[in-house]
Amino acid sequence: MGKYLLKRILHGVVSIILVVTIVMVLIYSMLDREQVFSADSAFGRQASNSRVVYAYNKWEQYGYLDYVPYTDWLNELARNGEIDEKTRAGAATIGRKPESDSKLAGTYVERFTEYYESQGYEVIRLNAVLNGNKVINGGQQQLFATKDLPLVGRVWKYFTGLVELDNIHKADEAEGERGLTFTLYDPVYGGEKFAPAIIGNGTLHKYLLYVDGQFPFVHQNFATIRLGTSYTVNQGVDVADTMSRSQGSYTLRTMTFPTGHAEDSADDLHTATYLLDSREANTLNQERFTDDYTVVSTVKNGFSKLGYSFVIGILAVIMSYCLGLPLGVLCALNKDRLIDKLCMIYTVFIIAVPSLAYIFLFKGIGGSVFKLPTTFDMESTSKLIFVLPIVSLALPSIANLMKWLRRYMVDQMSSDYVKFARSGGLSEGEIFSKHIMKNAVIPIVHGIPASVLGAMTGAIITERVYVVPGAGNLLTEAINKFDNGVIVGVTLFYAVLSVTAVILGDVLMATVDPRISFSTKDR
Repeated sequence: MGKYLLKRILHGVVSIILVVTIVMVLIYSMLDREQVFSADSAFGRQASNSRVVYAYNKWEQYGYLDYVPYTDWLNELARNGEIDEKTRAGAATIGRKPESDSKLAGTYVERFTEYYESQGYEVIRLNAVLNGNKVINGGQQQLFATKDLPLVGRVWKYFTGLVELDNIHKADEAEGERGLTFTLYDPVYGGEKFAPAIIGNGTLHKYLLYVDGQFPFVHQNFATIRLGTSYTVNQGVDVADTMSRSQGSYTLRTMTFPTGHAEDSADDLHTATYLLDSREANTLNQERFTDDYTVVSTVKNGFSKLGYSFVIGILAVIMSYCLGLPLGVLCALNKDRLIDKLCMIYTVFIIAVPSLAYIFLFKGIGGSVFKLPTTFDMESTSKLIFVLPIVSLALPSIANLMKWLRRYMVDQMSSDYVKFARSGGLSEGEIFSKHIMKNAVIPIVHGIPASVLGAMTGAIITERVYVVPGAGNLLTEAINKFDNGVIVGVTLFYAVLSVTAVILGDVLMATVDPRISFSTKDR
């Protein structure tokens, strides 16, 4: 069993890497990179040389290439002590054309060009765009080096950056003694409530470990998952945060900040991260904080995208199994009778009619006949808003479970071992419970982990029809907006869930049926 699991896990990891690699090939090699600006209003406001520089900046952010402006290279030389500030300032002022460069600027431009071309970069110089003797808006001269990132390096960088480990050297400019402090009385609660916490200085996160009243109650920031940064869907936010952050209205409560200042706020001090000079740059931050750990998330009253999708999905799964399995058994025991024919009509209807059509049908029936909410509202306190999405999502699963369990049971009922059991004097009840049902349910069991884990991926059509703010629409929205970070991140998330579901399904089958063994014996 152990060897089998290890083998399946290794195969799963390889499969995940291949899937992500293929997606990266499609995105970065086969799609026109100009399309990333189709929904970028800022790109349309750029002109002339500024437009080119803006494009290269964005392509670097999106992971297409490495982009090095000439001024950044000079700044790096100054930080390393290779040149002084006066030389840096003089070298940075390049002419409108190469022949207009000063002797100093020309020397460093030549060094810049030789160095980056030797590294495989393309050095691009854009001359100033003039209207007479005047530089037009956005037409300033530009000099930079660029190189497309190789696929292998891009994949390696992505997977090695999946988990970010925090440490006391993350915040380079943090003041005071670097280290970790353990306390049993969290300062967020005024130091009066028993709430263990580990607080860092020099770390990216202020709180590395803390306890609160939100599931799973004990939280950590030692390791942070980085699936990929979004640039359009949720600009500047990692995919993992996009899926896991709460939504809705701000939840205000009386907060006591590190300075002792108290006010009604939705800030979550446990999420505080470091940003250099952020305290001095903001008067409000000076009232609240004693250091530069000022960047905090807010507490909201709704679930996250993942939360809404999972709640609706898991309830739909429970409903499917609670109805689909008994109906499948009932159909098998009453083969070709009225109940069996009615169930088959329902199954054919669900299979034959497009999902969008029957979802709108049940939405209309639920709204007009049963007066149920047909549009999801995060501010609503009524649980009835969940009813129609859950029912619509459960309908095809009920038909599928019912159909397959009926088929498996009918096959088992006509098997030779059932005839021998009858001839051996076993009652129909014993045959059904000990043999037919047990054997028929084994294939169904394999799909349980996939159903449960699949609830986290959301349902694209159902969530769109009922306006559910879940995770189902995230991938399609990212594709429409050419948000590469989200596409790759969600792909990885789906791949991990799929591999995990297959492995758990195999383990569950072996648990239910002792005849299944994952070990091999020498012959």
